[in-house]
Amino acid sequence: MADLSIEPSTLKGSLTIPSSKSHTLRAILFAALADGTSRIEQFLPSPDSLSMIQAVRLLGSEVAIESTSLKIKGFAGKAHIADDVIQCGNSGQVLRFIGALAGLIPQYTILTGDASIRHNRPVLPLLSGLNQLGAIAISSRGDGYAPIVIKGPFTQNKAALNGQDSQPVSGLLIAGAFAPHPIEIEVNQPGEKPWIDLTLDWFRRLGIPYAAKNYTHYRMNGSAHIEGFNYEVPGDFSSAAFPIAAALITQSSLTIHNIDMDDIQGDKAIIPTLQQMGARFKIDQKKRTLIVEKGHRLQGIRIDINDFIDALPILAVIGCFAEGRTEIINAAIARKKESDRIASITRELKKMGAVIDEKPDGLIIHESKLHGASLNTYHDHRLALSLSVAALAAQSSSTIHGVECIAKTYPTFYDDLQLIGAKIHR
Repeated sequence: MADLSIEPSTLKGSLTIPSSKSHTLRAILFAALADGTSRIEQFLPSPDSLSMIQAVRLLGSEVAIESTSLKIKGFAGKAHIADDVIQCGNSGQVLRFIGALAGLIPQYTILTGDASIRHNRPVLPLLSGLNQLGAIAISSRGDGYAPIVIKGPFTQNKAALNGQDSQPVSGLLIAGAFAPHPIEIEVNQPGEKPWIDLTLDWFRRLGIPYAAKNYTHYRMNGSAHIEGFNYEVPGDFSSAAFPIAAALITQSSLTIHNIDMDDIQGDKAIIPTLQQMGARFKIDQKKRTLIVEKGHRLQGIRIDINDFIDALPILAVIGCFAEGRTEIINAAIARKKESDRIASITRELKKMGAVIDEKPDGLIIHESKLHGASLNTYHDHRLALSLSVAALAAQSSSTIHGVECIAKTYPTFYDDLQLIGAKIHR
């Protein structure tokens, strides 16, 4: 397990954010489902991407990794039976998307993953939806978590599921698009709606017909056919949040490249949220750059975070440096990510002196003076990134344990920080 220490730092310069994980994984999956060859440029080279690549290879796709691009020959919507267990690593997206697709295969598919996947990432909504569609879908231990065993095909045309976590919904929509007959999906308690929008944007991009109403009702025509495509993955707003926050709380000016404000990603909501708190940015859409201006005090506000739930840990950090009180609400699903992010970020920030209260579905944070501490990441990349940012503005050095997990979304983070002035000791 890798550890490092971070000293209080002032930042200056520019950096380029990594490519979007969510777009990368969808691009790989849709390229595998296509008829012909696709090319994906500037993909995110993360463990999750490699898990998705290995999964689609097992289902019959051919994938060549060429530096910063992927060349993928698809299986034209007809996934093969996997001749091995599909290892999802730490990726809930691979588990839910490939698990849904397995419902179209008339043989058994087994999916599992790391400890977080097997114990903290519930899969019951997906299994319920698959069973309603006529597939066999079970949790092998009977506890609602991986390993899961799935056997198709779909013999029914309707399913209803809880949608607080968007990934099972997206997975079933994708599987429904390639089902042999029309599929209707009803969603109760729809959440994380921008991630559904991201999936539907891919449908529009590739010409897959669908009908949607109020995030609660969907109809997929089935028997979709898509041709191979070329695609360049845009920058990841959820990753951009960390250098943006680092600049704000250290009172630094910073230029960030690879920011496309026209992209569909829900996590770009972090920008207007921070503006509401008092942050000032200069955005050049033509050059795809964002400049964080220094010298502006942040004010605490009330934030409904469900549409950009991955920002919870870094907004908790930012709340420590905002005047007054910051309240984060509608965040219950954050407890079912790579870690229980509400509990984890509360525990670690309290070590640094934060005045922070944990609620069942959110957090209340008061302006606090942070000091250095020995901090744990819980093998959660967003915890590691957020605590590293907090350490930059603390009053003394911090040690962060288990930082290798940042490879999931931002493998160059510490190198980037050092280039702009961060004092990091490995």
